[in-house]
Amino acid sequence: MSVMLKSALRTLPVALLCAAILPATAQPPKRATIMDEAQVAPYTLPDPLVCEDGSPVLDAQTWREKRRPEILRLCENEWFGKTPIGKPKAMRFVVREEKKDARGGKATRLRVALLYTGKEDGPQTELLIYLPNHVKGKVPIILALSFDGNFATTEEADIPLPHHWVNGLGIQLKEHLPAESMRGSNSHSWPYDYALEHGFGVATAGYGDVEPDYPGGDKLGYRSAIKAFQNGGGSRMGTVGAWAWSLSRCVDYLGTNPRVDAKKIAIQGHSRLGKAALWAAAQDERIALVISNESGAGGAALNKRIFGETVGDLARRFPHWFCPNFAKYSENEDAMPVDSHELISLIAPRPVLITSAVEDRWSDPKGEFLAAVAADPVYRLLGGDGVGSTQWPGAPGFVPGKIGYWIRQGKHDVLLEDWKTYIAFAESHFRSKR
Repeated sequence: MSVMLKSALRTLPVALLCAAILPATAQPPKRATIMDEAQVAPYTLPDPLVCEDGSPVLDAQTWREKRRPEILRLCENEWFGKTPIGKPKAMRFVVREEKKDARGGKATRLRVALLYTGKEDGPQTELLIYLPNHVKGKVPIILALSFDGNFATTEEADIPLPHHWVNGLGIQLKEHLPAESMRGSNSHSWPYDYALEHGFGVATAGYGDVEPDYPGGDKLGYRSAIKAFQNGGGSRMGTVGAWAWSLSRCVDYLGTNPRVDAKKIAIQGHSRLGKAALWAAAQDERIALVISNESGAGGAALNKRIFGETVGDLARRFPHWFCPNFAKYSENEDAMPVDSHELISLIAPRPVLITSAVEDRWSDPKGEFLAAVAADPVYRLLGGDGVGSTQWPGAPGFVPGKIGYWIRQGKHDVLLEDWKTYIAFAESHFRSKR
């Protein structure tokens, strides 16, 4: 681990404390948190099928050439920040390991370094990949970032500890440094064997390997080494955008692997990483399917529907996640010119699965479903079905469609039953994709 990274991690508590205190002084007072449906105030959503000049969107061409670029620009300027470049010219991939008898012979395991500047001593992310051995030919794959790094997703002893910042979910960590005690600590959220048995590959990387999750963390990621990311003013890319950009770089590699079906790459994200998955898919049309798990405000849940976490909560607690302009909408969501249903609509007509949990009320499960319903007209305009019902289901409940919705009992987490739904949803849509 570099001296710079160790120094930054030692100062993390102070950085987080300052981030929690300083932004609040420049923002309106926090409103009381609403957790009662009876207290939800009326709100008005922007119409995704009405252009900024007031003209209606009546055909797919107008959507593609006029309205979709307008919504994409609003998301860039007011929400996630602008993504200045795609794959850097100097970027290269290095396969560090290929183990053909992993997981008791079920999988071929790869460890692939994404060298953002092409240099071994530069910013990089290590992608962990499992491909099913019993399937001949190309396989569909689910790509997702994790909170604590590759070694925490599996109990396999030969996955090395990372050299990057880790979140340490549910574990008391000193300075957010990876520790052997964390090995396999998040394995319940990564049922690799289930995916492999169903013919799917899985690819993952630690989100702290891309960029640490605190204000100023961009100084330790690829943005500090690539000039294009170092400016931007109010629309400068936030950390969620940085994670989304890295997902596209993972797609760059997966498209070169002869065992991966490049037309069947799905991405999944949980919580803040669900926000990143949605934004990655909105920008990168190579991503065939996206799964947003409990991404809440700033993700799949409607921002203008004030319930649970709000834009103000996000701007105060996580000022680094979104572009600086996003903070203008703290306690002022009515003024926000774009909302989550339009973010989802940018993915149309590709399949989207939005998933929630009953006890995760902070993420507003009903608001996530209502965003799916509000995105439905765009999907139908483009010639497919949208969400299969306007009735929010009970838990456990599944609503089919190009926009699928799943809700289960339980709390904010990723469980095997979620993955069963992910796989079934992806199978149903990939089956017809030859």
